[in-house]
Amino acid sequence: MAATGLPRTTRTDLARVTESLDMLAPRWSVWTLMTLAEQPLRYMEIRSQLSWLHSGQLNPRLRKLTDSGLIQRTEHGPRHVTYSLTARATELLPALTVIAAWGDEHLEKELVRNARTGEMEPERIPAAQNAEDTIVLISPRHTTPILWALKARGAASAKALAAEAMPTYGLPAVYLPLDRLVADGLVVNRSTATGVGEYQLSATGRALAPVFQSLSAWAAGRPIETAGAHPLWGQAPASAQTRSGPWLTTQTRLPAPAAPTAPTAAPAWRGGDLFSHQTPARPLTVSPAGGPRR
Repeated sequence: MAATGLPRTTRTDLARVTESLDMLAPRWSVWTLMTLAEQPLRYMEIRSQLSWLHSGQLNPRLRKLTDSGLIQRTEHGPRHVTYSLTARATELLPALTVIAAWGDEHLEKELVRNARTGEMEPERIPAAQNAEDTIVLISPRHTTPILWALKARGAASAKALAAEAMPTYGLPAVYLPLDRLVADGLVVNRSTATGVGEYQLSATGRALAPVFQSLSAWAAGRPIETAGAHPLWGQAPASAQTRSGPWLTTQTRLPAPAAPTAPTAAPAWRGGDLFSHQTPARPLTVSPAGGPRR
């Protein structure tokens, strides 16, 4: 899926980032990882924190993340098994924080009424959900190669993007991912003087720089906090301590709403910050203003 027009080192980098996104993209992966961010847990302890998942959803996720080398399954004795993050997964946590921060800033939120003040305000989305919603945007096949090609080119026709980001496919195949990127607000389509459509990254798409930088550093085994500017995207990742928002007042979308709790100030990825928002946000669609939406 690498873009052929990029330098060889950048193509290798792109392939690693794409593989990392494929590993994280399945639904509930980030939630599962963040459930284990503080300490090892037994299966029923994980289920109690991800109470909206049934075994048919949680078991495959644990198995897949274990096979990917992100979760370790340890047998302590008969009927006593714990799950914990591997060292590789622990190194991933700063990248997830960066990804969640992008989602909190750039994905549209519903307006909800504050139970205490009665005022309408943007809903509070938990970090794990912000990260998952962001990954939903950039993980579909060909999406990241197209974004990287546009970053390298500045602007390009659909024909040029098809040749560069999807070299084994015909021209018609490029329009579906391009249309999705335009609808999600990451790419804009501008007509040239000759009437030919030309694509380029939107401001929101360019703001993905720290996301790709952090994923690139992690995939290459470099410390994310000290990684320098990316050869293509340029911008160093946001601080690993960046919060992606206060999560504790988030209202669940389950049929029987849970009572919201009061927001508190806390560092990123504290366990209690993650689990007040119990169903995934709506599928991402274009917002009235043209930007990404959950």
